[in-house]
Amino acid sequence: MITDNENNLPIHVAIVPDGNRRWAKERGLNPWQGHEAGAQNTEKLLRKALAMGIQCVSLWGSSVENLTKRPLLEKKELLRIYEEYFLKLINSADIHDNEVKINFIGKWEEQFPESLKKIMRNGLEATKHYSKHVLNFFLAYSGDDEMLEAVKAMVQDGISAQAVNKETLKKYLMTKDLPTVDYLIRTGGEPHLSAGFMMWDIANAQLFFSEKYYPDFNDEQFQLAIEDYQQRGRRHGK
Repeated sequence: MITDNENNLPIHVAIVPDGNRRWAKERGLNPWQGHEAGAQNTEKLLRKALAMGIQCVSLWGSSVENLTKRPLLEKKELLRIYEEYFLKLINSADIHDNEVKINFIGKWEEQFPESLKKIMRNGLEATKHYSKHVLNFFLAYSGDDEMLEAVKAMVQDGISAQAVNKETLKKYLMTKDLPTVDYLIRTGGEPHLSAGFMMWDIANAQLFFSEKYYPDFNDEQFQLAIEDYQQRGRRHGK
């Protein structure tokens, strides 16, 4: 499925969709209304990514902290938005016509209600044989936690220090089946990384920081970001 291309498109684009709550606050709205606007924007960005021929897209939906430290009402509304959005996504012609495999990565099985998990499992089952495109949602996810869990698992499996290399570590990550990230886009005007998001997989990624809050980072903004990537040289440390 993953192939090089002649147009210097990134194969794997990861998005940190920051700024939903600030977008809502500036408009006098409730925080979850910002999340809802972000979900609606995600639909536009995914259609644009498909139209542009990007093969793998990852979105960080929520960290463990987002689900445990936010006010109860906001968490409840966020889970409602997930239910509505994922149900719509799984039944979308865009997913099935383009043969998009959906992955949910993180500890969502431990954090989400059964009604939401049922929808997500149905999505995994319905798209598991697709291979033209991949769409990953990171939910109840922490990159720091992912790395610690990988190291613990290697120790428990008796992997010797001499046997540990890049390939070994990758096999123990939640992202073991994903290609490394070529391009990381973060919205919201704060140019930094958070909670070790995909720390192993973004080691050589190009970075793009947008001043736009995520609901305002529309398909046109996304295309400009991809065009910026296409104009950059990839040296991979050379």
